[in-house]
Amino acid sequence: MVEKYGGRAGMRAAEVPEPEVGADDVLVRIHAAGVNPLDLKVRKGDFKAFMPYRLPLVLGNDLAGTVVRAGPSVTRFAVGDEVYARPDKDRIGTFAERIAVHQDDLAPKPATLTMAETASLALVALTAWQALVERARMRPGQKVLIHAGAGGLGSIAVQPAKALGAHVATTVSTAKVGLAGDLGADVVVDCRTQDFEEVLGGTTSSSTASAARTPPGPCACSSPAAWPSAWRDRTRLRPAGQGWGA
Repeated sequence: MVEKYGGRAGMRAAEVPEPEVGADDVLVRIHAAGVNPLDLKVRKGDFKAFMPYRLPLVLGNDLAGTVVRAGPSVTRFAVGDEVYARPDKDRIGTFAERIAVHQDDLAPKPATLTMAETASLALVALTAWQALVERARMRPGQKVLIHAGAGGLGSIAVQPAKALGAHVATTVSTAKVGLAGDLGADVVVDCRTQDFEEVLGGTTSSSTASAARTPPGPCACSSPAAWPSAWRDRTRLRPAGQGWGA
């Protein structure tokens, strides 16, 4: 629980009351919760100007678990169902034993994944979908550049982009080149040894492209000489192309 913004000194383990369950809410026993950079930023208070949480606050933005109670208006879930979720931003708190989540923010847990694997998906998968589909309105045949395609967000973004029919290019470190190809990327740029502008110069500029950006790791493409601005990608887009940050 975060009692004051800042470092670990402002946090402590605590007992809190059982969550209140509204008519459209589902009470979930949490088996696993994802840990994201967002949680650290919220703890530090980086977002308090536009996400003014009331302290004390329980962190955590995604989960996997089992339904233990359902409100009277809930129609899609029942006690015992295995589910996962990214709760609404005003109702976070997955670093706990239980949480009440609106039924619209829940989905059935994939049967082939463990609870821990499932809990790692919700936030990054929604972020990828929002960037590629809701914002960039990506269409089959378009060319998409995804930076850090083997990272937490990038590795998820590559997969739906490919599944939706895009030609996918991505940047990764040398050790992750094979992984990026396995995830479905059509063009993999080793950012420790290659400049993505040179590799993609004849690729993304030949067709409308969209760029989904994740924070680059310690690769050559993130050095000051090779990365003069966060939107250097735009030079690789046609006038009709789009660039979106995630």
